[in-house]
Amino acid sequence: MIAQLAGTDPFSATAAGARHAAYAALVAAGPVHRITLPSGAPAWLVLGYDDVRAALADPRLSSASLMRGVPGADRHMLNTDPPDHTRLRRLVSSAFTRRRIELLGPRIQQIADDLLDAIADRDRVDLIETFAYPLPITVICELIGVPTDHQAQFRDWTTTIVAGALADRQAALAAHTAVIEYVRGEIAAKRADGEADDLLSALIAVRNVSEGSLAGPRIDADRLSDDELTSMVFLLLLAGHETTVNLIGNGVHALLTHPAQLALLRAEPERLGAAVEELLRFAGPLQLATARIAVEPVEIGGVAIPPGDLVVPGLLTANRDAAHAADPHVLDLTRPERQHLAFGYGVHHCLGAPLARLEGRIALGSLLARFPDLRLAVPAEELVWRPSVLMHGLATLPVALQPPRPL
Repeated sequence: MIAQLAGTDPFSATAAGARHAAYAALVAAGPVHRITLPSGAPAWLVLGYDDVRAALADPRLSSASLMRGVPGADRHMLNTDPPDHTRLRRLVSSAFTRRRIELLGPRIQQIADDLLDAIADRDRVDLIETFAYPLPITVICELIGVPTDHQAQFRDWTTTIVAGALADRQAALAAHTAVIEYVRGEIAAKRADGEADDLLSALIAVRNVSEGSLAGPRIDADRLSDDELTSMVFLLLLAGHETTVNLIGNGVHALLTHPAQLALLRAEPERLGAAVEELLRFAGPLQLATARIAVEPVEIGGVAIPPGDLVVPGLLTANRDAAHAADPHVLDLTRPERQHLAFGYGVHHCLGAPLARLEGRIALGSLLARFPDLRLAVPAEELVWRPSVLMHGLATLPVALQPPRPL
């Protein structure tokens, strides 16, 4: 719960508008708050754009030594600082290349088209279940090179994991363990195969190349350890689809509840790229960045934070900071300033941001082109948001696809 202000716990707020209202009350009371996280841990919640951006880039706030305790899931980039983070990001970036992502465009379009074909004759669907979830989970599974026939099980696991401390502790540990066991099985299969052309095989094979001597480049023995490998695949599977589910779901919800902006995008589809950026700012997929721990005294928003204290940067509030964006609570696809922190900032800026943007453009563009009568199937105030410490997304999104029937 939030320690200072009763009724301002955004993490468990699920009613329409309740989460943003809780954050607005906190922002009105100050830029930094001492809170108690759902895990019971005390922390400092940072709210404003400038303060959040500074916190994300401050080397005095360490990501190392956090989230430890699940072997095989805790040795990834979000849990490390330079130089370890630099090494891991370089190794993973050599396999997770921009070209590999760009080549996915036609396949993402095909997956989107197939999913829309499957619902084309239906009057009403849950867009999260039928489109926003299966699109990114199929993409990331195919990219990594793991079977896509466990989507339902993946959804159960990841829903539990991203709920964080709001989930049952034993259920969360079981979900972590199940994903890691699955990943280890896939790694063993890839190593036995040795010829697959996918991201997992590339991660298994990846190693650093250093300058070496005049005789030529020297190949270092530096490659991902087994725990680093399983942790990175764990992170890619989790972050590679959960954030994009929310990007699509939140984006569609925002457009359907802002008909003038929806009409503008339909009339001018060339605005799609800018629309995705504004939707990321207005209805981002994450509430918070992962926690940091102060390793030196640091002042944020006029508050002195001592070493050893946790700091949680608030992405959702930062992107609606009136000091950064004019009329921040207004959805405006023509907004000239497009900077946001939906993918973080600094060394931990999301490696998969180009993939998420590509999926968002294809998903929204295809959906709007296919269903000109798309609209909410229930009143907006009846929609429920998922309780979570990190994520910001809808539990379901019931939509009507066909033209209204005459009375």
